[in-house]
Amino acid sequence: CHLIHYLRLSHHLIVLNYLICTFDKLKSVSSEDIKITDAVFDGVEVRVFEPPAKRDERLKRSVVYIHGGGWALASARTSLYNNLCRIMAESLNAVVVSVEYRLVPEVCFPEQFHDAVRATKHFLQPDVLAEYSVDPSRIAISGDSAGGNLAAAVCQQLSKDEHLTIRPKLQALIYPVLQAFDFNTPSYQQNMNMPVLPRYVMINYWIDYFNGNYDLAHSLLINNHTALDVGQALSFRGRLNWTSLLPSSFKKNYKPVIQTTGKAEIIQEIPALLDVRAVPLLAENETLQLQPKTYILTCENDVLRDDGVMYAKRLENAGVEVTLDHFDDCFHGCMIFTIWPTDFSAGIQTRNSYIKWLDENL
Repeated sequence: CHLIHYLRLSHHLIVLNYLICTFDKLKSVSSEDIKITDAVFDGVEVRVFEPPAKRDERLKRSVVYIHGGGWALASARTSLYNNLCRIMAESLNAVVVSVEYRLVPEVCFPEQFHDAVRATKHFLQPDVLAEYSVDPSRIAISGDSAGGNLAAAVCQQLSKDEHLTIRPKLQALIYPVLQAFDFNTPSYQQNMNMPVLPRYVMINYWIDYFNGNYDLAHSLLINNHTALDVGQALSFRGRLNWTSLLPSSFKKNYKPVIQTTGKAEIIQEIPALLDVRAVPLLAENETLQLQPKTYILTCENDVLRDDGVMYAKRLENAGVEVTLDHFDDCFHGCMIFTIWPTDFSAGIQTRNSYIKWLDENL
């Protein structure tokens, strides 16, 4: 794929996603257990999973789910996410709305964010909830990886919308990516070469999301964009101080990487690096105080581990009830790998824990 991109035959992400979806995309196939339909919510495609109505049951709970894939890959219709959402709908007896937001390179930030907000706000309308027999007081927003980023950003946006009459009861974030401020947190240093999501791949996902230049990758890797002389970043530094936000068991013997002099032009070229709609971990405390009860799942073998742990701590400090569900022996992306030939015990373990929390709290 990178050779194809280098030769300018096509964007490598288009080719990669084409291969993924060609071999994996499923049609909308309903069964006796779950009705699956494709719909459009305010211009955004969604896939809706509906369990059958039970006797004497009036309203169901619901989960709005946003898939991962670096804002560039996968689909609500691939077998991995189709299977996850079907099992969620069955296990929770809940209506699951899986958002099919547009991807890089077709669109870049903030369009993925806008798609997720539009689809969610459309679903939260009283008449739409009534159409799907959903209880307005029992709705969760959830997502994994880049979808966890979008879920957190959507929750923050909804919490500040004074015109919204129905708000989510919960947010559940699965190994979310939440910041592009510091690519040298302990988990980024510890797992820099970890398969599935090495550090350089995550940095490239950010660059693609922001429609930036790959030539900036090395400067981002050594935190030149948030050096002490980069004035735009100064006000955010206290919101992402991992030396105070992480427990000692995660900090270990790692040292902060803070450049004295850097490149302010990086932030000028890519201002979204400090836009809270893209990096929810940098939100101000006043916004965090408005967030719903929260579940965050993290994995030890994941560069994004500390993103989730720091967000949990900041939410907790802001007075939000948080469950941090950490798995020492699991890796980034594991929760969707529950189907042969990638039916890993880590996937079953994390998925069961996630669904159990939703069942007990939604």
